Amino acid sequence: MTAVRTSPAVAETAADLRRLLADLPGPVALVPTMGALHEGHRMLVRVARERAATVVVSVFVNPTQFGPGEDFDRYPRTWDADLSAVADEGADVVFHPPVDEVYPPRSVGVTVDPGPLGTVLEGAVRPGHFAGVLTVVAKLFGLVRPDLALFGEKDYQQLTLVRAMARELALPVEVVGVPTVREDDGLALSSRNRYLDPDQRAAAATISAALRAGGAAGPQGADAVLAAARAVLDERPDLLQDYLELTDTDLGPAPATGPARLLVAVRAGSTRLLDNTAVELGDLR
Repeated sequence: MTAVRTSPAVAETAADLRRLLADLPGPVALVPTMGALHEGHRMLVRVARERAATVVVSVFVNPTQFGPGEDFDRYPRTWDADLSAVADEGADVVFHPPVDEVYPPRSVGVTVDPGPLGTVLEGAVRPGHFAGVLTVVAKLFGLVRPDLALFGEKDYQQLTLVRAMARELALPVEVVGVPTVREDDGLALSSRNRYLDPDQRAAAATISAALRAGGAAGPQGADAVLAAARAVLDERPDLLQDYLELTDTDLGPAPATGPARLLVAVRAGSTRLLDNTAVELGDLR
């Protein structure tokens, strides 16, 4: 027998959201998104569905995490397709608020300061970005009151900062990282991939190849990891490198040995692409 798909309830205001959640069982899982959903988002909803009785997906393009000249106005907005996707995956509630519901006109401008970790890597390239991210995530945590929230590992710095915020501000939510979903050629799925023309899309496959090369060099130590990854990236001068960094798993200085994280950001034309991978560092130099 074919399962009958049930459309999730849609809340556009905080009052609607409270009313809907009052009648639904816990635990509650939140999947925060900016829409333009792809298979990576679907995976987040599937994992949430396995972990919780009630799944809430937010679809909100957050203006405060975009800097001047960034792509807020042209960021893809695909509401009908997004609603269909989360219905396919069994979400119970979709929170789809207008901007003034999340940032009311009477607001005095209180935000979440990400601290020093918000000024490196993506934070160095996009000043203020993580204050916007953490502020909207904190608002969503307050509105939904989830028991757990799911984020993709592709945006590893974001995941690390959300975990730190929940821990250091004593927010009662478990922050769950879900492994990156990739295309067949290794490119990490992203809503911005649709901006790429065919040549840029072909070049973008180099990003994951560089991460694999760096990961394979882990037993030779940190310098070997960076050299191997950089050599692959340098084969595509049409990819402009913003950074290639090796850190510990909390984005501090890379350890001499043990678990580490290799992170990269490049530009293909006007499109910024992020990726990262876990690396196990040895000392076989």
